[in-house]
Order: sequence, then C-alpha cells, then structure tokens
Amino acid sequence: MSLNSLHDVYHDQLQDIWSANKQSLDVIVELGRAADDKALSEALIAGANGVSDGIEKIAELCNKHDLKPNGEHCKGMEGLVKEAKAHALDSEFGNAATRDAMIITQYQRMVHYALAGYGCLVAFANRIGEDGDAAILQDCLDHTYNGDRTMTEIATNGVNAEAA
Repeated sequence: MSLNSLHDVYHDQLQDIWSANKQSLDVIVELGRAADDKALSEALIAGANGVSDGIEKIAELCNKHDLKPNGEHCKGMEGLVKEAKAHALDSEFGNAATRDAMIITQYQRMVHYALAGYGCLVAFANRIGEDGDAAILQDCLDHTYNGDRTMTEIATNGVNAEAA
C-alpha cells in the first residue's frame, strides 16, 4: 500500500492495531491463568475481554473502509508478545508475587503500545473528518487506559510490596 495521505496512514494503522490486538489476546489469557493474585487474574481476564471487543470494533471500522483487518502484520506487538512469554511465562520465579510483578510489567508494555496506536488513530480520525470512527476509537482508548490504571493499582497496592 502506498501511503500518500493521512487517510492512507489511518487505514494502515487500523490494520496494524487489529493485528496488534489479535496477537496480544492469547498471551493475555495465558498471563491471566498464570497470575497468582486474584485481583490480577480477574483484571487480566477483563483486559482480554476488552481486547476482544477492540478486535471486533476495529474489524467493523476496517470493513466500513473496505479494508481487510488482517492486511497488516504488527511486528512491534509480535516482539512484545515474545517478550511477555519469555519473561513472564517461561522464566522461573522464586515466588508467585515476583511472577505477578513481571506479569504486570509485560502486560503494561503491550498496553502502552496499544495506547499509542489508539491515540494516533483517534487523532487521525478527527483530522480526516471520521467523527464516528473517532468516537469508537476513543472508547477503545478509554477502556485501554482504564485497564492500565487498574494494573498500576494492583501493582502499587500489593503485588510489588509482596514481591519485594
């Protein structure tokens, strides 16, 4: 695809965030199963549900613009997923709280990538006059921020102290 305008960039990035979400979904579920802290496990399940919802919303936006959602492969999220598996799932830990701290770390790295993607998409959609798209994307962005804040609360109100 030739990127000649902000519309083109917007379309490319819609496909990229769909790919990023799709790739992260399975590892988020795995992180939720691996978590020892009940609140963390529940938050990760909620996060996976939010990502799944985002995948559906992005697919609808892609279809609206005659794009195939899977038209782009997000290499950035591919790397973050590999890191999450290596550091939070495949590593050995001395105790469950330490693993939980690493799970939060890896999850938040993936979430921050999604925050950047959604934030850019909202700005692009607003600039090119896709106000309906912008509202949908803003909703995805808001839910993603809420998930990130929840992880920070879980980390600072228990997991990190326990891991220390």
